[in-house]
Amino acid sequence: MKIRTSLSLKYTGIIATVFLLFMVTIYYVSEHTRSSTFYHNLKSEAVTKAHLFLSNKVDAAVMQSIYLNNRNFINEVEVAIYTPSFEMLYHDAIENDIVKEDRAMIDRIMREREIEFREKDYESIGMVYTFDGREYVVTAAAYDGYGYATLRELRQTLLILFIAGLSVLFIVGYLLSWISLSPIRSIVKEAESITASQMEKRLPVKNKQDELGELSIAFNALLDRLETSFNSQKMFVSNVSHELRTPLAALTAELDLALLKERTPAQYQTAIGNALHDAHRIIRLIDGLLNLAKADYQPEQIKIEETRLDELLLDARELILKAHPDYHVELIFSQEAESDNVLTVAGNIYLLTTAFVNLIENNCKYSANKTSFVQISFWEEWAIVRFSDNGIGISERDKERLFTLFYRGENKDIAPGHGIGMALTQKIIHLHRGEITVLSQQNEGTTFMVKLPHV
Repeated sequence: MKIRTSLSLKYTGIIATVFLLFMVTIYYVSEHTRSSTFYHNLKSEAVTKAHLFLSNKVDAAVMQSIYLNNRNFINEVEVAIYTPSFEMLYHDAIENDIVKEDRAMIDRIMREREIEFREKDYESIGMVYTFDGREYVVTAAAYDGYGYATLRELRQTLLILFIAGLSVLFIVGYLLSWISLSPIRSIVKEAESITASQMEKRLPVKNKQDELGELSIAFNALLDRLETSFNSQKMFVSNVSHELRTPLAALTAELDLALLKERTPAQYQTAIGNALHDAHRIIRLIDGLLNLAKADYQPEQIKIEETRLDELLLDARELILKAHPDYHVELIFSQEAESDNVLTVAGNIYLLTTAFVNLIENNCKYSANKTSFVQISFWEEWAIVRFSDNGIGISERDKERLFTLFYRGENKDIAPGHGIGMALTQKIIHLHRGEITVLSQQNEGTTFMVKLPHV
């Protein structure tokens, strides 16, 4: 079911409920008014007949004759008069006898002085009437034909109004919802025209203050993020293809060259060494991409455990020295820790170790003495690690794009790399709710400062 149909039905249903409550109220108020008015008239008729009879102004036979003649044309009131001892003094038509009086009824009337009740379709009344100092019991009954006919007409009128009103309300509600939702149809058409080749298109925003304007703004913001992600993905695929193609092409060329003719064992060893070097480059690139994918996980998707920073840095130092025996890593504790908590962080051991290895390796690669100075300290809720070198430094232009994936700076010819390490490190630090900054002066060295919340 479409929204405009659903809104029309809900709108009509709510109004129908309100209409129905009002109509039922009108009907029952009309019924109550009819009943009250009729009982009042019934009492007046009973008092009039009782007075005429008891004052001997009209003979009983005449009154009975009038009653019998009138009842053929109108709903005449049937009146009966009794003494408190249940002696009948007068009755308009004993053979008809609408009210079946008995001793118990007479006693009840004498006790309550006046009662109202129904006998089938007839409204009836019983009352005590005093005349010349004596009390009499008077009963009266009649059928309110005019009142019930009026109620029937009212009921039919209300029913017709209810059906006609609901029909009009549904049509008006449908048209109103159609007009109100017409901007959504425009938004849908615009959204359908946005494809992968037209990611730059955006939805029109006619009124920023209403809900549809807010929806368009939110959708455009989503498209901005999708376009950025889409472009990043295309750039990522392009860069990965380029980075993989270079060592693979070199590996293939080296092997093809080795197969062109018979060579000496020394030449074969050289060819195998060159091929192995290219294979290692491919492996490092793939490892970097896998770690990059892990760094894109949400915190709840990776294993988090409490670990000491000094132990992580010792592990990173061991990995660096095993891969590069000519590198030097100096660990410096600038403060004495009063508690192990200030050096303990909650994080993923593998990812944090990878980040520290990248920072130490970056220090060593771009310094003449191949040395990284790692200083550990703490301040308030942060554990702080500084990775420093006395190397060639980083230019202001390169610092702006240092953490961009696949970006190689002006110093790219000094040391091999793929432009993954710094981007991966930043993602890992942010994944652990930390911060990373860089301070560098060309020809004076570089310092990376990492802040991680301790437990």
